[in-house]
Amino acid sequence: MRAPLPPVVLDTVLDDPGLVRRLAERNAPYFPVQRYFANAAEMDALSDTRGGTPRANAGGQMMVGPVFRGDWAYDVPLVDELEPIFENPGFAAAARRIFHAAVVRPQIVYANLSLPMLCGDGGHTDIPAFRGVDRTKYPVWLLVTMGRSGLFEAWRVTIATAVAWFYQGEGGEFTYWPDGPDRPPIKRPPATNSAVVGDNDVMFHRVESIGGTDDDMARGLTLDSALRHTGGGTWEVADGDRVLATYAFSQIRISVSWKAQVFRDADEARTYDTHADDLTLDVVLRRFRDDFAARGESVEVPGDPLHDPAFVRRLSAAYHVAPTVYPWGPVS
Repeated sequence: MRAPLPPVVLDTVLDDPGLVRRLAERNAPYFPVQRYFANAAEMDALSDTRGGTPRANAGGQMMVGPVFRGDWAYDVPLVDELEPIFENPGFAAAARRIFHAAVVRPQIVYANLSLPMLCGDGGHTDIPAFRGVDRTKYPVWLLVTMGRSGLFEAWRVTIATAVAWFYQGEGGEFTYWPDGPDRPPIKRPPATNSAVVGDNDVMFHRVESIGGTDDDMARGLTLDSALRHTGGGTWEVADGDRVLATYAFSQIRISVSWKAQVFRDADEARTYDTHADDLTLDVVLRRFRDDFAARGESVEVPGDPLHDPAFVRRLSAAYHVAPTVYPWGPVS
């Protein structure tokens, strides 16, 4: 996996930071991020866990944590009044600077609403895209594994990511590894209305523990749990008719992620637009098989290679990359 390009810090994102709270309230409810994964093996492909945090229960079902997501844009805004975020000039300027890009196309905006929780993430990278193979067609574990393998760089669609925060509670720092996973990271407080714009598809990052000692963690979450705004600055986590927990707005750490496709020049953008050099799943699987063979190993492709847990684990382990240095020092 290639080294990340240096990120850019923005001290101010929006002229009206209250917009994010209004968007969050207006577009509730929100559902767990684990809905993006079919099983625990797929989630394990994204990141290591810290402190023995389980990804699955005794029955093999995914454990669901208190992070809820709302999709606010994909190619175009999906919610009203998103333009100051979707078309943010500071994000676009930083993307051009980082990637030396002539073309910047805003594509995705999503909000993560995180409740008080312990950090169980050993550091992760975001979901990459490749010409012909992206998250609209294929599971995230495959895309992450392709990115970490280094076998598909010729087809990578370069993505700039801005992560902006709107939170004034305790904890929730943003730790990121701008010099690679084997070098010391930076831990940055999630100052409201600030952002880090970076190469997050290859730059490891994570959220530190959120909340204080008096904040209760939501328990008993399932994939059907929802974070709902009940009015007056109050939010509740509900599962069907059961209310699992209630929180004030000040306890919710909101991060807004903006993603843009970036191209060095018009020719590179044209190759993407015309599908002149797209990957197919058959080519992806063949390159993986050939790489295993070059290592003196073999891998059997199952009937359902996209969702077979054993196959997911085999490829994920073969191309495993994770941080080895944390804010407190290296991992022994």
